[in-house]
Amino acid sequence: MADTPAHPEFRGARIIVGVTGGIAAYKTCTLVSRLAQAGAEVTVLMTDAATRFVGPLTFQALSGRPVYTSAWEHIEAKDPQHIALARSASAAIVAPCTMDCMARLALGLTEDVVSLVLSAVDRRATPVLLAPAMNDAMWEQPSTQRNAATLRADGYTLLGPGAGWMACRTVGVGRMSEPEDLLMGLAAALRSRRA
Repeated sequence: MADTPAHPEFRGARIIVGVTGGIAAYKTCTLVSRLAQAGAEVTVLMTDAATRFVGPLTFQALSGRPVYTSAWEHIEAKDPQHIALARSASAAIVAPCTMDCMARLALGLTEDVVSLVLSAVDRRATPVLLAPAMNDAMWEQPSTQRNAATLRADGYTLLGPGAGWMACRTVGVGRMSEPEDLLMGLAAALRSRRA
């Protein structure tokens, strides 16, 4: 825990971490671990595609909590899970947030557990951060840029993407922000929520 930066904002905070289907999901393991070490109660939601990159058991071990992989599971509450989780969240982050997830959120589609739970979060009171991750051609698509603008206007905060080496063996903009940057963004969002 010596390498975990002190973020008192996370102690006792309830953080939803949505994971969608991109190779950058491996970085989200570090994010979840650091949040748990800092005292946050972390609930991980995974799309079906995300489970092809990192197994739910990994996130369960790192968070110490059940992992949601289906909109039809009711793990922790008698209320519909998306309402109960959304109401209790201090903040939410989707990392990686793929081009597909950005489009779903911009259009208000709720076909997976990540988009379903986020649809029930009151973004006026609870910060929701997105960490885009895709190759540079996908990031530069006019549709992606329109969706990014719509999401910002709808109250989402985008963290990144950054520039650098990507899994498609190119260098460009589209790389998911590093876990430490995501932690700092989440901490800042929680501070401003409490202010």
